Formats: sequence, structure tokens, C-alpha cells
Amino acid sequence: MRNNLKKVSLFLSMVMLFVLASPLTVLAAEESSAASAKFYGTFWSLVPPLVAIALALITKEVYSSLFVGILVGALFYSNFSFEGTVLHVFQGGMISVLTSAYNMGILIFLVILGAMVCLMNRAGGSAAFGRWASKRIKTRAGAELATIVLGVLIFIDDYFNCLTVGSVMRPVTDKHNVSRAKLAYLIDATAAPVCIIAPISSWAAAVSGFVEGEDGISLFVRAIPYNFYALLTIFMMVAMVLMKVEFGPMGVHETNALKGDIYTTASRPYANAEEDANGNPRGKVIDLLIPIICLVVCCVIGMIYTGGFFSGADFVTAFSQSDASVGLVLGSFFALIITIVLYMVRRVMNFRDCLACLPDGFKAMVPAILILTFAWTLKAMTDSLGASEFVAGVVKASAGGFMNFLPAIIFVIGAVIAFATGTSWGTFGILIPIVVNVFSGTNHELMIISISACMAGAVCGDHCSPISDTTIMASAGAQCDHVNHVSTQLPYAMVAALVSFLSYIVAGFVQTPWIALPVSVILMIITLVIIRIKFDDLKTE
Repeated sequence: MRNNLKKVSLFLSMVMLFVLASPLTVLAAEESSAASAKFYGTFWSLVPPLVAIALALITKEVYSSLFVGILVGALFYSNFSFEGTVLHVFQGGMISVLTSAYNMGILIFLVILGAMVCLMNRAGGSAAFGRWASKRIKTRAGAELATIVLGVLIFIDDYFNCLTVGSVMRPVTDKHNVSRAKLAYLIDATAAPVCIIAPISSWAAAVSGFVEGEDGISLFVRAIPYNFYALLTIFMMVAMVLMKVEFGPMGVHETNALKGDIYTTASRPYANAEEDANGNPRGKVIDLLIPIICLVVCCVIGMIYTGGFFSGADFVTAFSQSDASVGLVLGSFFALIITIVLYMVRRVMNFRDCLACLPDGFKAMVPAILILTFAWTLKAMTDSLGASEFVAGVVKASAGGFMNFLPAIIFVIGAVIAFATGTSWGTFGILIPIVVNVFSGTNHELMIISISACMAGAVCGDHCSPISDTTIMASAGAQCDHVNHVSTQLPYAMVAALVSFLSYIVAGFVQTPWIALPVSVILMIITLVIIRIKFDDLKTE
């Protein structure tokens, strides 16, 4: 069956190439203005990412699926012109996103983190921590809760969160037979949801930057109790671990993990990365803890440095105007230097072995880098087709007679656009200015609820999307097959999304967190009890 699906994907790709090569594409170029008016700022702007996502979920093959989506977007943009399509794929797409300073900074950060993970493995730090943790963490539930706690503590940035939590907790969860799919979900569900409710994070800085004419940080803080998706996702993770309940594809993975198969699927893209898992037998826990602590401290310093902290700005202001990409690169670079010096001083690795980890770390991150590049290119296609204008029109049209339902509507719109484009920050940039404009000078509390709905919807869509950079990072951090991670966590994310949607309807009417938040928690508890009754056939220790 799977081979047949791959053939379907290949067939669709060939059809797309045939359309590109067809003489009709040359004739279509003569009707440029008419086609632009037809596709730009319409629902068609969301078709390319929807095609890519559908193909990825059907075929389980992400690279060709993303490329087909990119081709569809380029075809729409060029009005089915062969020359225009090719130029837009590369010149307006891949070359454009790879020459972006922000994107290149993220890729460099990835490579450095990959090198650091490789260093910590070979020095024996990861194995030593696994041995230390195994003496204190006795159960699968304990391993999962420890992963959640670590994910909550690392709230500075979601990229940093995904890769750090994955590298630290992977040996522990493997020992307790937690499936890689479940580890990827725990990482993904604590990355963006924690960052979006942490006032001192790169996400808070991004959100505050989109709020014009208001105190961005103050609005962000006041919106936290209304960020139902983030809060309920964290609550749901903890509750499900304690209740020992799993369902859907994840239940199959967890059942197989209890039998010793932590992968379930045949695809194991990071299997070679496990060769150095034991590392140097002389490695100690400090060979993991010191690099991680240095990474946290250096990244924080790097981010506030880019925000002008050392030029006179206060800490909060420096974070709100920081450049996360540059800050993370600077912080990770200095953490890498400290790590190399530490290992040389402790004589667990020599200089030559340390440098050998640089290309190996890069190779470990190649799958994530490739998917990120394709995902960024696909976003460039949707941007060029005017997706933001289409969404702006939908939101403004919904604002008329549905003011109390508007937070719930905005939550759904934010989730859809983030799912289709794979970006939370892009969704913030589209929706938050519209919300501020709609509620300016009217209902300030409803504006805060709606801004929170923007953030929650964006995180929800980002959490579900296979082309989301955070989802890609979580797969890399857990060393789990990417499409498998998406398909197993999707039912969990949809449960949190449904409860959040109902909670925003309540919040739109009561307009106070003291009622809306408890109601949302009660709804989630009822939902989990129903799931526990229905899916109580998974027996864990």
C-alpha cells in the first residue's frame, strides 16, 4: 500500500512537470494580469501548502510533497509560465529564503547545536546523565514527567527547547521504553506552548513587536490566562501521563514500545546518530550539564545583547527588541567554544576529536535543514500569492455581527493559516494588527482575548503542521521520523484545539479569565475522562 502511495506522489510530480513543460504554459503567460487578479489574495493562495500537507500525510514522504506544493505555488504566481515558474521556485523561493539573514542564522544555530549534541554524546555526558537519571527515575511516567518539566524550564526559545530537551532526555526515555513518537510529542507540546506564555522569550518579543500603539509586553502578560491552547496542552500532557492513557496512532506506538520497539515504523532517519550513544566511559554528568547551562546562559546573553541591553536598555526592553536569530547564533557559538575547552581540560576528548564533531553534527541536522528550507520556500510561495490579504479580508468580514464569537473565530482562522503556512510568527504578523484595528477604542478586554486567540490559534496550527519549523525541530530532537511524529500527535493536538475553541466561546461572553480558565480546565478533565473510558485498553506499568 505504501509503495502505491509513493507511486501516486511520483505520478503527481510528473504531471506537474508535464504541465510546466507544456506549450500551453507559454500561452498562459500572455494573460498575466487576469491570472494575477484571479489567484492573488484569494483562497487559492492557501492551496499550495494544503497540497503539500495532504501529500505528506498520504504518502509519508515529506521532501517530494513539499516540492510539489512549491511547484503549485510557483505555477499560480507565474500564471502557468514555464520560465516564470522555474525562476520563482529558485530566485523568489529557495535562493530568497536562504539569503535571508534571519533564516541563515537559524540554520547556523542548528548546525552548532548538532555539533554540541555530537560532542556531548562522544564525551560520554549524555550516557552519564542517562545512568544518573536511571537511578532516580524509576518509571515510564517519571521519565515523561521529567521531559515535560525540562521542556517547561527551557522557555527562552522553541528551537533551543526542542533540540536541548531531546538530546538530554532521549537516553532516559529510551531506557524506560517510551516511544520516540511520544518523546517527539512531549518535546513539541512544551516548546511553542511554553514560549507563548513566557513573558521573557523570543516569542513574547515577536508578539509585542506586532502590537502598534499599545504596550506590547503588558498586553502579552494580560493575554496569558486566555491562552487556552497553550495552557490546556501542558495540562493535558501531565494529566495523560498520570492517568496512563493513550489513544489513536500514539497508543499503537506506546504499546509497541512496551514490547521493546520504540520506533514502530521501519523508517529511522537518525539511526546512525545512536552509534556514539555510550561515548567516552570516563564521561560524567557535568560533561552534559555544564554545556547545557552554558548554552542557556550564553543564548540569553546573546539575545539581550542584540536588543541593546549593554547599550543602556533594560532587560525586558532588550528582550522585546532582540534579534533571536543572531542572539542564538552568538550564544550557541560561545557555548560550543566553552564545551570544547571543557572537554580538552578534562581530557575526555582531544582537539582533533572535538573538531571531528563539527561535520558529524552538521550531517545529523541535514534532514531538518532540508525540510526547513523547503518549508520556508513554500511559505514564500504563499506570501507571493497574497495569503495575508485573503486572511485579513476573512477576519474583517467576520467582525460584523459576531463580536462575542470573534475570539473563537479568530482562533480557528489562526490555526488554519498557521497549519497551511507552517509559521506561528507569520500568523501573528497577519492577525494581531487586524485585531488591534478592529477593537481599537472599543472593547479592550475583548481585544486582549482576541489577541490571545491569535496566539493560541497560531501555536495550534503550528503544532499540527508537518511543514512547521518547530515540528521539524521536535522530530530532530527526538530522532523520530518526521511524518510519523505529525500523524501520531495530530489527534492529541485536535483534542486540545476543540476544548480551546469551546473555551473561547465562553471567554467571548464572560470576558474574565477567572471564569473562562476554570471552565476550560473542567472541559479538558471531562474530555480526558471520556477518552480514558473509551481507550482504556492500553496497559502501562
